[in-house]
Amino acid sequence: MPEILTRRFGAIRFEENSVVHFPAGLPGFESRTRFLLVERPAHAPVVFLQSIDAADLCFFTAPVAAIDPNYQLAMTEEDQRLLASPGPTLLLAILSSTKAGQWTANLLAPVVIDLPSRRAVQAVRADSRYSHQHPIGSAPCS
Repeated sequence: MPEILTRRFGAIRFEENSVVHFPAGLPGFESRTRFLLVERPAHAPVVFLQSIDAADLCFFTAPVAAIDPNYQLAMTEEDQRLLASPGPTLLLAILSSTKAGQWTANLLAPVVIDLPSRRAVQAVRADSRYSHQHPIGSAPCS
């Protein structure tokens, strides 16, 4: 079983079939294509998106449905082609903190993971229906 040493979680052992593959990488991190979903009950609903390719690269995410239950996904044809499977999906919003300490969620470009294939994209919307800094309130974890 492969193992990676991460800055946030220490050593993580994982099964190859649990790896989430981003064929095009993430915007700004195009060379980082393999990630693990790391869940810690104490931090729920936060899901950590931990890079396998870079031990210090980890995104805080949360299920989009936990932030906006009425969210409507819009994907480009290219994003749909990269997923290559019409299976059930998991939508995650990347979380960030402002200088003032307010947490926000990127609903403009959610991470879309096709669960059967474990292929993923960050689906940047062509419209401005949602914000990349949607306020979510208090810190998602400490």
